[in-house]
Amino acid sequence: MIPSQRQLFAIPDDVVYLNCASTSPLPASAEQAGREAMAIKRTPWLIGPEGLPNGPEAARAGFANILGCDAEGVALVPSVSFAMAVAARNLPLDAGRNVLVLHEEFPSNVFPWLRMAPGRVKALPRPKEGTWSEAVVEAITEDIGLVALPHCHWMDGTVFDLGAVRAACDRVGAHLVVDATQSLGAMPFDFEAARPDFVAATGHKWLLCPHGVGFCYVAPKWREGEPLEENWKNRLGSEDYSRLTEYESQYRPGARRYDLGEVTNSVLLPMATESLRLLSEWGVGNIAETLSAITRKLALHGQAFGLTPTPAAERAPHMLGLRLPHGPAKPVAEAMAREKVYVSPRGGTLRIAPHLFVSPADVTRFTTVLSRSLST
Repeated sequence: MIPSQRQLFAIPDDVVYLNCASTSPLPASAEQAGREAMAIKRTPWLIGPEGLPNGPEAARAGFANILGCDAEGVALVPSVSFAMAVAARNLPLDAGRNVLVLHEEFPSNVFPWLRMAPGRVKALPRPKEGTWSEAVVEAITEDIGLVALPHCHWMDGTVFDLGAVRAACDRVGAHLVVDATQSLGAMPFDFEAARPDFVAATGHKWLLCPHGVGFCYVAPKWREGEPLEENWKNRLGSEDYSRLTEYESQYRPGARRYDLGEVTNSVLLPMATESLRLLSEWGVGNIAETLSAITRKLALHGQAFGLTPTPAAERAPHMLGLRLPHGPAKPVAEAMAREKVYVSPRGGTLRIAPHLFVSPADVTRFTTVLSRSLST
């Protein structure tokens, strides 16, 4: 169990922030790394030909450590939609086979497949009985050629058994693409069990990175594919500026061919690298255990007021939904925000997403403010 790390974040004492699934606050050390990087940019004549320290390769390695993959398989991207577009461009889908997604999935993991396979995208709703994860496994039949799933659902933290999904994909020869945005950094990812073809994750949520930083894992068999951008930096030998007009046809090794243009962002990458270092220092397993204790308490408090939490057996350690007995959650969330307790409304559900800066006093205040807000 990790004690509250509130001192590492610039969160005022009167704020209870339970909305990391929307975006996280930056750790103070990441903010400082950004300030130092901007200071260097003021004097560009001091930057050598290799660029700034903590550049693309440091961020690539930091993400690989969190995911549990090889750094050669990591591309730096600006968003999940970019990563999913890379996957859609490079994964073959036979005629007559379909793409399986979830009902009410986040749009970034739907739009690329609608373009790739119009009329062949199936959305699986939450079942009335059994777990959603079990329903996914049952839905992977011979007509499914690609499964695009989150590790846990963005609305309420429902977790999917990616190992079981991978096994089902193997039985029918389907690809597996995972949006791990709402899990990486806050709960362990069983990489060996999932064996994903592609993994996408934006950095500004549970990875504690700034906006504009994202990551895409590419399995070895797809690392010779076609990138979205033909930028000069993803070409072999691009570090030698004297040879740039030789127009090298070969790409840099690994998944680097899929890197975004301006991959050497001199401000964002040092910040991202520091945040990834901090997560590794805490340990993702320790983070998950600590946040699980917090969400259990919050679930019990919500249940006491007649709200229905995401079932414990299906729930991520770091996120839960509290479904209201009737009516939309937005007015309740707005009432709570007026008292500086921040949660996110998702239809008729309050989504609760704490991080290590949450204290026991925050849990008490959440309960008090929730009680008042439900009665308004």
